[in-house]
Amino acid sequence: MTRTQLTTLDEVQLLDTTLRDGEQMPGVSLTPAEKVDIARELDAAGMHLIEAGSACTSEGEREAIRRVADEGLDATVTSFARGVKADIDHALDCGVDGINLVVPASDKHVETKVGSTRDDVVETTVELVEYATDHGLWVEVLGEDGSRADLDYLERLLGAGLDAGADRICYCDTVGAADPERTAAVVSRLADRGPTSLHTHDDLGFGVANVHAGLKAGADTVHGTVMGVGERAGNVALEEVAIALDQSYDIDTVELERLYRLCRTVSEATGVALPPNKAVCGANAFAHESGIHTDGTLKDGTMYEPYPPETVGRERRLVLGKHAGRAGVKAALAEHDVAVDNDELSEVVGRVKELGDRGKRVTDADLLAITEDVQGRERDRHVELVDLSATSGGNLPTASVRLRIGDNERVASGTGSGPVDAGLEAVRAALAGDSAGEGVSFELDSYHVDAITGGTDAVVTVEVDLSRGDRSVSVSATDADITRASVVAMVDGLDRLLSAAAKDGSVPDVASLADD
Repeated sequence: MTRTQLTTLDEVQLLDTTLRDGEQMPGVSLTPAEKVDIARELDAAGMHLIEAGSACTSEGEREAIRRVADEGLDATVTSFARGVKADIDHALDCGVDGINLVVPASDKHVETKVGSTRDDVVETTVELVEYATDHGLWVEVLGEDGSRADLDYLERLLGAGLDAGADRICYCDTVGAADPERTAAVVSRLADRGPTSLHTHDDLGFGVANVHAGLKAGADTVHGTVMGVGERAGNVALEEVAIALDQSYDIDTVELERLYRLCRTVSEATGVALPPNKAVCGANAFAHESGIHTDGTLKDGTMYEPYPPETVGRERRLVLGKHAGRAGVKAALAEHDVAVDNDELSEVVGRVKELGDRGKRVTDADLLAITEDVQGRERDRHVELVDLSATSGGNLPTASVRLRIGDNERVASGTGSGPVDAGLEAVRAALAGDSAGEGVSFELDSYHVDAITGGTDAVVTVEVDLSRGDRSVSVSATDADITRASVVAMVDGLDRLLSAAAKDGSVPDVASLADD
């Protein structure tokens, strides 16, 4: 494609505010350890600036910010600060590199929220910038609700901040109310005064569009959050900004191949699931079910994808259902080293479509079971769940499992944050080839639950994606008990992985596992 020039910049800097603005998403609360883990991933991806939190919030928040600041990251670590001196003192106490000084810009915020006047806000901003810079802090001044502010006043306010020594100013579409045209008009004025950042929200769905309009108008830095987590409809998603700038305009930001891992880290810490249809990190971003699409993609990866999945640390995935075709089914079987002749393939495709017509997702385990039946093969199970018990009362959920491994049985228990997590740990312990569990280490890549009946006796289907090395498998199980459905799905998936791995000698023989 012919690429149009968005900006004269070769690189756009990104400021991540997942640890501050993202944490303001209802239901999200990060521990200091989780903030440090996310900050490390952000830094490893090459994030330029990390807003670690709001030091004025609490002592616990200050401890989290201190820990991030003490990590020795390459990124500039900042704290959010309101327009009061005490917030700057709290930030200094945390040892951050700088502050994001937020001052009211719209009359709604100046008069109604803080009960002040325009002149007083300008005067206070100048005093605070001078105080912060005198103490060696990097300073960015943000005009809160700037997209709805009087433009002449906004320019006066932020210009005063720059004149007082601030390093940069920020255009804030605090409530996501602006369109790209308004953004361009405001930012073009601000960028003439000095280095300008963009802080956009997605309430009108204009988050990324406003970023592009702002960059074209002269901004050079973008605020955002991983996955777009944040208040209301969320902030602009930094992974979307990064891939769009790279693919459409040849503009560098961060290490793209680390984006998916970064999204997974934030999803696990916040409890916010990755939406399946989300760009970059969604389960369906590089998944193909349609027979026409699958066939075309297998012939040429660019046929139905704008960029290779490896660009953002992903892999292409073929999904089977009623739209599946011969090429997709054959390719999916080949991934499990299963060969079929033409007649067998036709029968397998027919059964896959039949399952899809009933509204069922056809997992890898379903496909392999269908193929085994079509070929008249009996499958010897390597691992099977014999018994499960789980308790979630008290402070420590516990589960124990009895697995049949080859001709032997093994019993193990585990604890976790809930009975499902405890069940997973019990399975890990039972299958451990040695004290460290190296023999059968595996990853739970995704976990999804659907209630397929209503009421208090609802039946649920649990779908899991498991991987070990370069092998992966998808499995589902249905039960009235979510813990049992989860453990059954995990054990069935592990059985498939171990069966495949035993063929190539990458795990110990099941008999040796059972005898440990």
